[in-house]
Formats: sequence, C-alpha cells, structure tokens
Amino acid sequence: MGDPTKEGVKSKKGKYPVCLRCHAPNAALSKTTKLDAKPAFREGVNCVFCHTVTGFKGTKKPDGKLRLGQAAYEVSDTSLQAPSGKDYSTSPADQNGSPVSKPFHPFPMEGGNAVVFKTNAICMGCHDRRNNFHGVPLCATGDEIVDSKSQVTCQSCHMPMVNGHANHSMAGGHDGNMIRRAITIKLDVTEKKAGGYDAQVMMKNLLPHKFPTGAPFRIAYLKVAAYDGDGKLLWQNFKEHPLKDDKQAVLVYTLGDKEGKPSMPPKATQVLGDNRLNPHEERVLEYSIPKKGVKVVKAEVYYNLLLPKLNKKLDKVLTKNLKASKLAASSEVHL
Repeated sequence: MGDPTKEGVKSKKGKYPVCLRCHAPNAALSKTTKLDAKPAFREGVNCVFCHTVTGFKGTKKPDGKLRLGQAAYEVSDTSLQAPSGKDYSTSPADQNGSPVSKPFHPFPMEGGNAVVFKTNAICMGCHDRRNNFHGVPLCATGDEIVDSKSQVTCQSCHMPMVNGHANHSMAGGHDGNMIRRAITIKLDVTEKKAGGYDAQVMMKNLLPHKFPTGAPFRIAYLKVAAYDGDGKLLWQNFKEHPLKDDKQAVLVYTLGDKEGKPSMPPKATQVLGDNRLNPHEERVLEYSIPKKGVKVVKAEVYYNLLLPKLNKKLDKVLTKNLKASKLAASSEVHL
C-alpha cells in the first residue's frame, strides 16, 4: 500500500489504509501512516490500545457496511482500564511516589468487572469478519463462533489464567503448543480379504471456530504413511503435497478470480471452496494401503501459516518458524 515511514499514504481509492485499523490501531486513532513516529504506532496491537477500550460498537454500521478494527471500539484518551475496573493512569501516588489504584467505572460494569474485557467483544473488532474490496469474505472467525453456538470465550484459550493473571502471550497459529490443542485424530487399520489394508482416519475439531480459521493463507493437511519394520517409507497419500495428489486431505479456504482460478485474497471475486473442519466437526477419511512389508501406519495432521506457493515466494524473507509445518496431531497403528 505504501511506505510505513511516510505520512499521508492512501489506498487506491484515496482512503486511509484499512489494514492499519487492525494491525496498527493506535496509528489509526491518530490518522497517521508514519508508523515510526511513536513506539505505540509501530508496536501494532499493544497494551495501550487494548487497555484504553471502553466499549464495543460492533463491526456493522447502521447502513450494513463494515467498521473494522479500531473503528469498532469506543476508546478512552485519558485512562488505562483493566477487567478489575481499576484506573492506573489517573491514580494518586502514595508517599513513595508509587501509583495507588482506585476504582474507575467508565463503562457498564458487572460484579465490579468491565464487561467488554470478559467477553469476545474485546477481540471481535479485528477477528469478527473481514471482506475484501469485492465483498468476498476473508476472515470470519466471529461468524464461525456464533454458528457453533459455543459459550466459550476467546480468552479461555488465548489468554488462560496463569498464577492468578491472564496470560498475555496471545498464543494462536504461530504457537505449536496451541496448535496441538486444536484437533485430535484416531487411526484405525483393518486387513482386507483381497489383500492390503483399509485405513480410516477420524479427525475432530475441538475448537468453537473452524480449523484452520482466520486469514485465508492458513492451511492444514493430513499425511498418512506406511513403513516397514526398519522405518523405511513404503507408501504415502501424496508425493509432494496433498494439494496436488490428495485434495480431500487438505483443510483450506480457497478463493478465486472471475475465471475460477485460485487468487490471492485481496483480488479474489469468489469463494472456490472451503474444506476446513467446521467447529466441533468429526470427519473420517479412508485410504487403501498395500500390504507388502507394512508394519506401521501413521496418520499426522500438519498446520502451516502460509500456502505452499507463498512459502516458496517469500522464502528469503521468512524465518524458519514462519515457514515450518507444525504437527497438530498424530496417531499410529503397529501391525
């Protein structure tokens, strides 16, 4: 869109860059595009922004259009708030000059705690939904949670309580430990009368949203492989990547252009397919495996932040952690 160290950058339609409303909300509040002007701008979603939120207006305007990121929130410019309902920025000091917290109630309270911080509302401004300029849905995690009818909040998983405090690492798709909590798989292998083995893999999404969710770049896939007694690979459900050889094994949201060819999200004009696991869905995939020499059959689900083509294109600028496949779940049978 433009140089993030320059002021006055506009979109092709002459508007303020919508990406900054989620990714640099403090800059968006100041209507600046010069992200190196202040630490609070270049830090993106930092402590200051979340803890100045006083209310959630929703992601839909009265006219039905979307208001995204920072624009979806009511924000205080004088104080920092927390779920305890205490204000730390305007508190008096004790004799040693240290701040003394005092009750602060700038928004609806429930049992002395700020409602907005204890519900999904604090996340939904950026994670509810997002369409591109053609009206094609890109991210729709909020809608997925509503459809699941789950009462579990985002904070339950992404900000668990540790030693009496909410963990602020915001673990998600970048965290291998978080990925391993998302899904389970169970492999069953039976011998066929005609020879060979039938393998059934049951995948279950444990999440109140799709797996994977969020950006359309996310992709997960199932790998099924058979080995001999020495660990030598004898059979696998794909050669290079299941996108080419075994599309049923790929969990991905696919967008396309007017001609029906796969397209990058900003330019997409239609949804070509959505093979991701729905919230709490159980799905069974079946495979026929040759019998000769097979002693172990293993099923694994891997998760990637980026599609294979993007991983390859951005190879020189991405860290190993961003490119690497993360093991989400595994199951194996010894024969």
